Amino acid sequence: MSLILEGVSKTVGGMTHIYPTDIELQKGTMNVLLGPTLSGKTSLMRLMAGLDVPATGRVIWNGEDVTGMRVQDRKVAMVYQQFINYPSMTVYDNIASPMRLLGQSRAEIDARVRETAELMKLTPMLDRKPLELSGGQQQRCALARALVKNAGLVLLDEPLANLDYKLREELRAEIPRIFEESGAIFVYATTEPEEALLLGGNTAALWEGKVTQFGPTPSVYRKPVNATTARVFSDPPMNFLQIRKEAGMLSFGDGQSMPTMPGAEALPDGTYTAGFRPNHLELSPHVAGVMSFKTQLTVTEITGSETFVHLDHHGERWVGLVHGIQSLTPGQELEVFLDPAHVYLFGQDGALVAAAPYAEAA
Repeated sequence: MSLILEGVSKTVGGMTHIYPTDIELQKGTMNVLLGPTLSGKTSLMRLMAGLDVPATGRVIWNGEDVTGMRVQDRKVAMVYQQFINYPSMTVYDNIASPMRLLGQSRAEIDARVRETAELMKLTPMLDRKPLELSGGQQQRCALARALVKNAGLVLLDEPLANLDYKLREELRAEIPRIFEESGAIFVYATTEPEEALLLGGNTAALWEGKVTQFGPTPSVYRKPVNATTARVFSDPPMNFLQIRKEAGMLSFGDGQSMPTMPGAEALPDGTYTAGFRPNHLELSPHVAGVMSFKTQLTVTEITGSETFVHLDHHGERWVGLVHGIQSLTPGQELEVFLDPAHVYLFGQDGALVAAAPYAEAA
């Protein structure tokens, strides 16, 4: 079982929403579409499902060209951010509804509903109405209705976005188990890099209608092929700094320099863009040979156990994520530190030329 997009694109009113895209998804895989709002995640899902016809390219399902096939004629299930259940029906009837539309037998429906309800931990709630359930249980009911169809392709469009933290964590842990047991191709859209890492599988990074990279999630995170993917797969987005390599030394910041980091020694002399994630900025040095920067603090955000520090470095806007509750005053000068082992180097075209040494060692 496979889903292949060959040069698939989407235009609306002369505007391109999805640029020509080639991607192949295999049976029994979790595939995350990661990108900010309006990056094209839902548009790409609609093309996969058959809700929209591509402007160019083909959609191949199990070796068959289904580009013009109606969504009703495909084995596809979709769950949206706004989970939808029929409020007048019991949980049992909600789950059974797709099978009844397909005209399946009562015995087959009953067996499949109870099997799926057990998988989704809904067996004790089958006689209840959706409004008698918690938010997480209602979303599980919507998921069960999608799974009961035995769909080969299950599309989840930010399905946990409207749930509170505890319920999101609960379902994030359950969804990989559910997908493994179903054997379907799962496609899961999210704006959150942390969610992509928790779900595992494969990740496609999207930016302005383009898939910038697709591959195993840990690989895309540790070795982004370009600065755009690195920006997408970091929350807050990756920080950047112009840096110059010359005669085996890197010059940066306030007239500082240091030996070229491992893995970048063979790069030609020239100007590069250094990239580093917010959680790698520190308020005090913890290892020898760190890079230091004089910045001005603009804003602090305390999340409880951590503090976001928004910094101005000679007109460049950076964000640092530091441990603990920090007593800092906006407007003050703040020296921050960065271990070179956490620095990526990108060429002038944005392509990755040297992964961070820590990522190479992972």
